Amino acid sequence: MTFDIQKIRTDFPILSKKVYGKQLIYLDNGATTQKPQKVIDRISRIYSQTNSNIHRGVHFLSEKTTSDYENARNTVKKFINAKSEKEIIFTKGTTDAINLVAFSLGEYCVNEGDEIIVSQSEHHSNIVPWQLLCERKKAKLKVIPINEKGELIIEEYKKLLNEKTKIVSVAHVSNSLGIVHDIKTVTDEAHKYNAYVLIDAAQSVQHIKTDVQKLDCDFYTFSGHKIYAETGIGVLYGKEKILEKMPPYQGGGDMIKSVSFEKTTYAELPLKFEAGTSNYVGAISIATAMDYITEIGLENIAKYEAELLEYATQKLSSVNGLKIYGTSKNKAGAISFLLNDIHPYDAGMILDKLGIAIRTGTHCAEPTMKFFSIQGTARASFAFYNTKEEIDTLYKGLLRVQKMFGK
Repeated sequence: MTFDIQKIRTDFPILSKKVYGKQLIYLDNGATTQKPQKVIDRISRIYSQTNSNIHRGVHFLSEKTTSDYENARNTVKKFINAKSEKEIIFTKGTTDAINLVAFSLGEYCVNEGDEIIVSQSEHHSNIVPWQLLCERKKAKLKVIPINEKGELIIEEYKKLLNEKTKIVSVAHVSNSLGIVHDIKTVTDEAHKYNAYVLIDAAQSVQHIKTDVQKLDCDFYTFSGHKIYAETGIGVLYGKEKILEKMPPYQGGGDMIKSVSFEKTTYAELPLKFEAGTSNYVGAISIATAMDYITEIGLENIAKYEAELLEYATQKLSSVNGLKIYGTSKNKAGAISFLLNDIHPYDAGMILDKLGIAIRTGTHCAEPTMKFFSIQGTARASFAFYNTKEEIDTLYKGLLRVQKMFGK
């Protein structure tokens, strides 16, 4: 399929919206992506034509929705090239999935004195669950340092690994800096010590083609709302042989085979980790979004977004007084920056009045901000429906911000 940016933009109805009389320029895709009409229509059809709880009914609506839900699982399996549908667990999102692994895998394999490794540039969702696990189990949390470019210092990471290392959890792409980390090396080095590896793919799965079998990671997780699907839904991939050994994370309907007051037996994978009424609408929306992406071609998307990011980097770098944080050549999806000594919140508020939506603050990555000795940044994050013309408007907006502050 030919990559047609104008056609793609018409697929996203919100992009025609005006804000304060200005054409909306949405550059906050790292926080959440907009939804194509196909996803919106699919959600609407479910609620208007087939809505019914899954797995528990013998009537037409329940069987149809159950079939669509399980087909969605198969679509995800193919999209990330998992071996089996049993390895695809639907969660509430990336945060929920990391907490699931931290609790369940933690109960299975972490003991007092063991060690867990994360990186300096992680989102809070990939720090706090491991801290809670360490407190619960009296384990130790270790941190992979980053350099001034925002890259993981792999040689220092190797020094952290030892026989006590049980879990390594690292983002594929840093949400605050947009750095693409060398997760294949991270995984391979951890496996030398028989440690489990979780990859937080919330900021990568929509930008970079993924093959979990080639990566050989033990867990891989992402959120629906960042891959053009609904909110409140996510995916956890886990190797079947590991998931089989892990105890359930939550109890309730759908995750049981049989219940008595004397003993409960659990359902087979993946239902063992899907307690309660699943967000079947969200799961189907993920599959719909993945089908849409596949139609366009993730390779085409990656190529276009790389061009967009390079153009944006050059354009913003030409603004006097603007400093970009995260200067590695290996980046995807985002540029994090400060403009002179103007507070990012003030810059963001002025840009908003010009119709330009960016993100400001710590981006749920306070340790990263502390590393750079700053309070936060402004972040422009891109999707394949953004254009160079929008970046030009952002550039002009930043010049206007400078002018208003007398810079």
